[in-house]
Amino acid sequence: MQDTPTNAYAARRARLMDAIGEDAVAIFVSGDEKLRSRDTDYRYRAHSDVLYLTGFEEPEAILVIAPGHDEGATTLFVRPRDKERETWTGRRAGPEGAVADFGADTAHPLEELDDKLPDLMRGREVLYVELGRDAAFDARIHRLLGGLRRAKNRPPEAPTVLKDPREVLHAMRKVKGEEELALLRRSCEIAAEAHLAAMKACKPGMHEYELQALIEYVFARNGASFPAYSSIVGGGDNATILHYTTNRDLLRDGDLVLIDAGCEFNYYASDITRTFPVSGSFTPAQRDLYQAVLEAEEAAIAMCTVGSSWWDIHQATVRTLTQAMIDLKLLKGSLDELIEEEAYKAFYMHKTGHWLGMDVHDVGPYYDGEDYAKLSPGEVQTIEPGIYVSVDAEDVPDEMRGIGIRIEDDVLTTEDGPVVLTGGVPKSVEALEDVVGSGYSFTV
Repeated sequence: MQDTPTNAYAARRARLMDAIGEDAVAIFVSGDEKLRSRDTDYRYRAHSDVLYLTGFEEPEAILVIAPGHDEGATTLFVRPRDKERETWTGRRAGPEGAVADFGADTAHPLEELDDKLPDLMRGREVLYVELGRDAAFDARIHRLLGGLRRAKNRPPEAPTVLKDPREVLHAMRKVKGEEELALLRRSCEIAAEAHLAAMKACKPGMHEYELQALIEYVFARNGASFPAYSSIVGGGDNATILHYTTNRDLLRDGDLVLIDAGCEFNYYASDITRTFPVSGSFTPAQRDLYQAVLEAEEAAIAMCTVGSSWWDIHQATVRTLTQAMIDLKLLKGSLDELIEEEAYKAFYMHKTGHWLGMDVHDVGPYYDGEDYAKLSPGEVQTIEPGIYVSVDAEDVPDEMRGIGIRIEDDVLTTEDGPVVLTGGVPKSVEALEDVVGSGYSFTV
C-alpha cells in the first residue's frame, strides 16, 4: 500500500503475533471480486485487515500468520503470474512479488492452499479465523481441519480451539500509529477541499448530482482512489433522509443542502458533513436549527479527551439537543422526562459518532468488558449531531418542516486534548453565508 513503509506492516504483524502467541495460527482473507452486472465487476477493494497487515491489494489473497514457523511466520497465498490474464485485467505481484514487495516470508500460488495450509495449522492449539463471511471458505477450513484430525499413525495435530481474530486485531486497529495518522490527515484535507469547492460552486438551479460530481472530482484530482462511502447530497427535505444517495433533485432557492461525503486516501477514510443554504442565506428558522446543532457539535468535540467515553459524549449531545428541541418548540415537556422517553428520537435518531480509520465505520470495541470504552490517545472518531424535521412532522412550527441539518467532523484524541482533522471546512453561520456561491474555478 502506497505511502506506508514495509516495516510498519512488519511491526503490526509482530504485535499481532505477540498477542496470539506461538500456540496459535491466524488466517485472513482479502475477498473475491464481486459481479456488478452481467460481465462487469464492482471495483475491487481488499479487506481492511489484510491491507492493515500487508498492504496487499489484489483479490483472493489469503494471509496466514503462524508465529515461529520454520519457513517464516508470514505466508501469503496469491494469484500466480499469468501473462494472458494480466493483459486483460492488470499486473499481478505473484508469489515472488508477495515476498519481495509485501514482506511475506513465504508465498505460494492460491491453488496450493489445500496442500500447504494444513502444515501451517499443524500442532497449533488455537486457530484464529473469521467464519461466517464466506460459506465456501468456511467449508474449506472445516474440511482441512477434518483432514488433520483424521490423520493416522500420529497424535492429533489439528487446532482444538477456534477464535475470531477480530477481537485482537481490531483493538490494535482502533489506536492509530503515526503513519496512519498522516494518511488520515491527508484524507481529511482532501475531503475538506472538496466540501469547500461544493460550497463555492453551489447556486439555485443546480442539481444535487452536480455537487456530487464536483466533490468526487476533487477527491480524484488529489489522489483519493475512492469515495469512502456513497456521497450524500440532499437538498430540501431530502436532507431528512439519513442515508439519501439518489442525488438527482434540483437545488432550490430558500432550501438547505446537506452534504455528507468523505474520501479514501491510501485506504484511510474521512467523513465530513456540512449543511448550508443553497442561496447563501439562512432563513430565521434554518438559522435557529443550525445554531442548535452547531453548539451541540462543538460541545461534543470538546469532550473528546482521554478518559471520556463515546457514551458520555452521546448522552451529553442528547441532552443538549433535547433542550434545543424544547426551546424551538419541537418538543413539549420536561427535559429529563423527554430524554427518558426518548422523545428526541423523532428528530435525532442516530448516535453522535463512530470510530474512523481504514473503514469509515471503523473497527474497534465500544465497550470495555461491561463498561463503555474510554477514549485513548491515537483514536479517531466522528462527531455528528443532527436535527431532522420531516415534512409530515406533527405539532411542530410550520417553518421548520422539511429541514434536515447535520454537522460532522473527524476528531483525534490526544494527551493534549481533541484535534479536529477536518477544520478546513467552514461551519459558522457567518462563514457559510460568506463562502456559499462565491464561485469555484475548475483546475485541470
